[in-house]
Amino acid sequence: MTGALFEISFFLAAPFWLLVILAPNWRPTARIAASPLTVLPVLVLYLVMAVPVFPELWDAVRSPDIDTFRDLTALANGTGAIWAQVIAWDLLLGQWIFLEGRRLGISPLAMGPLLVLTIVLSPFGLLVFLALRAALRPKARPGNGIPARAGHASLR
Repeated sequence: MTGALFEISFFLAAPFWLLVILAPNWRPTARIAASPLTVLPVLVLYLVMAVPVFPELWDAVRSPDIDTFRDLTALANGTGAIWAQVIAWDLLLGQWIFLEGRRLGISPLAMGPLLVLTIVLSPFGLLVFLALRAALRPKARPGNGIPARAGHASLR
């Protein structure tokens, strides 16, 4: 059963990924992507797999070391729970990247491949997006109305 839940976890997230990649300009897509509730089905699977191995999970996070983590992942439910957690967080990250890309006016043709990269290797997708985001940010110059340091109010 755990193997099936492992497989299902990605398929629960896939519709949301398809929306942001294939239908980025459809009006409901941005509203759906703005909701953290998209991860609820995956988190339910996480709980189903995590509860039976909660003592091992707690040991792995309470006092993290590689051997304790290895013991957790040696259990099918432990591996399944970690996978579901990764799927959920990747989806939230992908939703943020999608919304931030829209805010910055990045073309959906550029965002699609970036979001695919985020699905398969989210740390790489995030790094590429952060670099792109930094390159697109307006540079702070005296007199352009942008504070020199983000988060600090202008003294004018």
